[in-house]
Amino acid sequence: MQQLQDLHPALRADLEKKGADIERTLQLLSILEHNKGDSSSSDSEKHRLPNPDNSQITDFHRSFYSIPLSKLEELLARHGIPGPVERWGERHGNLLTMSKPQLRLLGIHLYPFTAYGVLNGGSATTYGDSKKNRELAPLLYDHFQSYFDSYGPAIKDSPKGITPAFLQADGTPGPSFILLKMRSLLMHALEYRILTGDRERPLLPFFQMTSHSTTQKLEEAYREYRADPLLKELIEKTGTDPTHPLGACQGLLAAITHSSEGLPRRIFDRAYGRPHEGLALPGGHGENFRVLSPVYQALYDQGIRYVYLGNVDNSGYTIDPVELAYFALSDATGAFEFSLKTPIDVKGGALVETTSGRLSVLDIGQGISREELTLQEQQGKPVLFNCAIGLFKLDYLLPRLSSIADQLPLHVSDQDKEAGRYAQIEQSTWEVLGLLEHPLIIQVKKEERFLAAKMFMETLLASPVSAHLMKTEGIPDNLRHTARLLQQGLQQLLRTEYGFFLKNSIPFWEPYSVQELEQALQQTLVKNA
Repeated sequence: MQQLQDLHPALRADLEKKGADIERTLQLLSILEHNKGDSSSSDSEKHRLPNPDNSQITDFHRSFYSIPLSKLEELLARHGIPGPVERWGERHGNLLTMSKPQLRLLGIHLYPFTAYGVLNGGSATTYGDSKKNRELAPLLYDHFQSYFDSYGPAIKDSPKGITPAFLQADGTPGPSFILLKMRSLLMHALEYRILTGDRERPLLPFFQMTSHSTTQKLEEAYREYRADPLLKELIEKTGTDPTHPLGACQGLLAAITHSSEGLPRRIFDRAYGRPHEGLALPGGHGENFRVLSPVYQALYDQGIRYVYLGNVDNSGYTIDPVELAYFALSDATGAFEFSLKTPIDVKGGALVETTSGRLSVLDIGQGISREELTLQEQQGKPVLFNCAIGLFKLDYLLPRLSSIADQLPLHVSDQDKEAGRYAQIEQSTWEVLGLLEHPLIIQVKKEERFLAAKMFMETLLASPVSAHLMKTEGIPDNLRHTARLLQQGLQQLLRTEYGFFLKNSIPFWEPYSVQELEQALQQTLVKNA
């Protein structure tokens, strides 16, 4: 097993200069060696798609939910939420039937105990890459060529979170992914203030994991966001400021040797053919359970008990108070959102179960082959695609962060590039599902919760700028249908979660004023009360 003292001083100096966490890399190499170079997972069971009637999967489109009365009484007492229990539903013996509006109001009362986290990732190099985008939809790429020419260079040099979340109908950029998320967070905080009359209690802290390539640019953007009209008055009104997030910077891992060099693997030391030179590479978002450990502890010390976690590039990732309340009332230790897979869902994970019935998520192409998925789909099993939205209980998560960091499967991918033949170690956040006791799977509608943008093409497909292209001949029907769903979903999100309205004369999406938002939220709360 390779040790720190085994490394040549020149290699150590080179990796330290490049920001690689050498000790963590050696620790992961030790785990790989213990598992014969495959993965940190010891589960050798085969995987299959779960049946649609699996009891661990909750279709979140029912109108009423039956909750054990004791669960509600316990939750109300724990968080000091006013009763009586009859306020929250209709009593039937030991059960309480709660409607979605009642769950929503309960979820809003949980905002002082909830944090909202974003995995910011690296720069949007692949996101804006013309070759990758063309592969996704060759016909549409030709139609969008001018937008790739206009926005591509700037996108590639920026963290994805501060690139436009959509393009207006005239091709001008809309607000960034992060700016929209911050506005949504503040709207939820305003909703709590209106409902409870509480003007002082800290609400919905925002936290993030960044990388060495994004931290400084994000800080610069956030300084500008504080004065942005989309946020400024809401910050003053709610006393909540997401532009000052808690966070931690994800370090890099050293590249390791290519599989052709056999086992045990070692730290790669021949970058560009030069002796004692290594490479520093991202280790995947699964590193958050280790990197953000101090942040999770700080949040807990502030009274936070529930944390949302999601990818920055999903415009559908917002706080859902109905889901929050349902999760808080459940025995689940974590909740994960999945939607039915569509033709553009090619990069991400699918829900699977082992022969013993344990649920997990595997990356398509890496953990589970596309051919296997197609075969099982042909047998009538729907594929549930990971929406990259998770909700965790800190009481359960905190004492397990270290073990999760070491037990998450390690994915080793061989590379053959200018720097040489080497391999990269990565961990996926969402494979934590397979490590948790009692995970809750929430099946949602893609157009409501999963408007992801792994590629700029997906952003364009969901944007108003592409609406007219759906009439173009030659576009496959399934792609046309998906694009329409995405456009409808974005329109609904802009209206409800982000506080925008459509000026039909242009058409153009513009933000409501804070006064208009207050009136709309007040009306909604009165209606649901």
